[in-house]
Formats: sequence, structure tokens, C-alpha cells
Amino acid sequence: MRSQATVFVVDDDPGVLSSTQWLLESAGLAVETYSSAAKFLETYDPSRPGCLLLDIRMPGMTGVELQEKLVSRGRCPPIIFLTGHGDISTCAETMKSGAVDFIEKPANDDELLSCIHEALEKDSYLRRVEQDAPEITAHLQLLSQREREVMVLLYNGNLQKQIATKLGISVQTVSKHRIKVLEKLNVTNEAELVRLLAGYPLNQ
Repeated sequence: MRSQATVFVVDDDPGVLSSTQWLLESAGLAVETYSSAAKFLETYDPSRPGCLLLDIRMPGMTGVELQEKLVSRGRCPPIIFLTGHGDISTCAETMKSGAVDFIEKPANDDELLSCIHEALEKDSYLRRVEQDAPEITAHLQLLSQREREVMVLLYNGNLQKQIATKLGISVQTVSKHRIKVLEKLNVTNEAELVRLLAGYPLNQ
């Protein structure tokens, strides 16, 4: 059975933990609260789907330091920073490292819930891409070099005439390669091709 996505809330302010938990549970979300980054790390299982609602300034390990540790481990959940001590440089640093948003306290409830749903959707999407990657890789290995070139150009929105010009081949040849690409990837059109490959590192 697939586990429910959880919102992990880390903040050293008991009042914030309590009010945030009430808000999220009222919205039908599963919530776990932690009073420090260290306590969160002690129990965090990266295989569990969810997102992290994280304070910046906390005794001991800060929110930014926790993000750095999770990134270094290769598995960082989508993070929303919620803080009363925001500044432009910190915001830029956390966003560059993959944070979904940076919200100053007190947060608007609707804005916060919207950001959390966005983060949960991002986590679900990334997990799906990771799960499907081995199968996609196997399909891509069936492609010839020329077919792969055509596939990348199709994925990037090029028309067959444009592909022919870029590759220096005829439109008829592009059409034949296109058919082979769709067959080998088990899709019927470019829209399905884009959905299949979205998030997949095509340069590997």
C-alpha cells in the first residue's frame, strides 16, 4: 500500500508547531512536527513521500544547514522555508539549492497551503520519474544515434522540417526516424513523448 505523503514541520517555537499542525490537519494533510533539525534527522526516512516546512533560525542546526545535509545525502525533500528572519541572500541561497518557496511569518494560510500542495506534487512527480527511469533507459537504449537526435529535437518542440534542416537530412528521413522513435518508446505522439521524458536527463 502506498504511504500517504506527510508534511514534516521543523520549528523550535512550540506555538508555531501547534498552530501549523492544526491548520494542516484541518486541510486533510498528514503532519509530523519536530522541535529541532537534529530530531528530524534522527527519524527521517527518505523513502517516505512528503515535503518539509522548515524554520531558518533554530538553536543548534539551522534550517539552511539541514537543507545542506539533506542535499549532500542525495535525497532532499521539497522544502518550504517559513521564517521570521528572512533576507534576500538567504532566500537566494535556499532557492538555488532547490527550495520550493521562502515565506515570511506570519504566513497567510491560503498561501501556505498552496505552497505545500505544490511541494507535495513536486515530490510525487520526482518519485515517479525516479521509479520510471530504469524502464525509460531501457527503451532509449533501443534507439540508434540518429533516432536519439531526432527524439531530442522532437522533445524540444521542433517540427519535422526544422529537424531536417538542423540534421541535414530530408523530411522523409526524419519522418521515418520519428516513427521508429515513437514505436521504440511505446508512445503514439509527441505529447506522450514529452510526458514520458519530462524530468529524465536526456544528456546521459
